[in-house]
Amino acid sequence: MEVVRQAQQHLPSLLLTIFRASVWLLVLAVIFVPLERFFALRPQRVFRKATLTDLGYYFLNSVVPGLFLSAPLGLVAWGAHVLLPASVGSTIAQWPLWFRVITTMVVGEIGFYWGHRWSHEIPLLWHFHAVHHSAEHVDWLVSTRGHPVDVIFTRLCGFILIYALGLANPLGGSESLIPLLVLVLGMAWGFFIHANLRWRFGPLEWLISTPAFHHWHHTNDGPAYVNKNYAPMLPWVDWIFGTLYLPKDKQPMRYGIEAPVAPDLFGQLLRPFIIWRPGVPLPVPPRIPTK
Repeated sequence: MEVVRQAQQHLPSLLLTIFRASVWLLVLAVIFVPLERFFALRPQRVFRKATLTDLGYYFLNSVVPGLFLSAPLGLVAWGAHVLLPASVGSTIAQWPLWFRVITTMVVGEIGFYWGHRWSHEIPLLWHFHAVHHSAEHVDWLVSTRGHPVDVIFTRLCGFILIYALGLANPLGGSESLIPLLVLVLGMAWGFFIHANLRWRFGPLEWLISTPAFHHWHHTNDGPAYVNKNYAPMLPWVDWIFGTLYLPKDKQPMRYGIEAPVAPDLFGQLLRPFIIWRPGVPLPVPPRIPTK
């Protein structure tokens, strides 16, 4: 009975989350469907074979990651509040809001970069992240395709760094809203960089990520091109860590991965757990560099 009572208490919040996600999905579709129609990088149907699967991921990842991120991030924030000198918090509080936002975005970007990169280089993490790379056609909706374990891990890598350095304050004030702003901006930009758009922005492409930048991350053109461009918003972070690839005169020829991936949502969610069994070594997919 206690389980039923708790479920009933959380039901209104869950329904509200789904309603908000539905509204945002409509807004995103109104924006990106016409853009991809008139400025397409390559011809592609609006409703492709995996559209329903990606819609399933959209709603799943609108709900699940938040349920699992609150506790560990709250613990990290509490630890930072206790362990960091009070002067750190007071100094950060005196910064202008715009400077705090930019600093938090850059610090978070470095965390997201390494979380993403580790998802390519560590076999266990790759088998969750491979779901995202299984898309053979890349457009705005592919941004939502991601195993919840993969999404949770990458976000943790970014936000743990933000909280650990005292850039966010869970106790209230504008500092408590900054991580939310970083998350919303990152998610919104994720739809853009996955979009099937042929736009190029010249020198600005080295400062802010674009579809041209991120589509090379999804390429399956060969070993020389994969495992590049991990940063979600700031390409120069890839330049610093030696993984930037952004040619001016060509685009990826094909996307996806060689490793088998289940065609349906349930199979994709379940497969990484089937592959990962105690005592059985994980196979190393082609996208992971052998050492």
